[in-house]
Amino acid sequence: MDDRDAQARIDAALVEQAVRGDDTRAFEILVRRHQGMVRAQLRRLLRDNWALADDLAQETFVLAWRKLGQFRGESRFSTWLYRIAHSCFQQHWRNKGWRVQQESALDDEDDNEILDTAATDPALGLDLDAALRLLSDNQQAALLYCVQLELSHEEAALVLNMPLGSVKTHVARGKAKLRQLLQDRAPPHQLSN
Repeated sequence: MDDRDAQARIDAALVEQAVRGDDTRAFEILVRRHQGMVRAQLRRLLRDNWALADDLAQETFVLAWRKLGQFRGESRFSTWLYRIAHSCFQQHWRNKGWRVQQESALDDEDDNEILDTAATDPALGLDLDAALRLLSDNQQAALLYCVQLELSHEEAALVLNMPLGSVKTHVARGKAKLRQLLQDRAPPHQLSN
């Protein structure tokens, strides 16, 4: 059993406890377990607007509490929660009258090495952030869910409400564009296929 399966079982038990007994303590545990990743997801989607990300995270958890009885366990609780957060993000932009695009991601071990190196090399991290901002909104979103949040392509497709093939395409195109943008910055062995 891997760690993700164990975490999913813990979440499922907490959801069941919260729904069965209207147990706010069980839900509070779920919030503590997932609030950091939900905030990180929203901060990335909102281009580091921390205040708005925190507001939308709070809205996400309020909606999750209201809809908890609708969680059927067909996906992991975290995936369901990311979908709610993404919907809050989209609703915010619709209310502002802005067009919201969806899609994209990374997957190769070599490409993931770039992201791992960026976490320990501040200069490369800044280059990576700048390069990510040059990708389409769809590519940024797919990379966020598939790489940073480590969702499968199938889970990302569910969160983004897009066909699986589109997610895979955005992942591949996003990776290719990142490789191109970072080729002068990262060591060559990290950018090869």
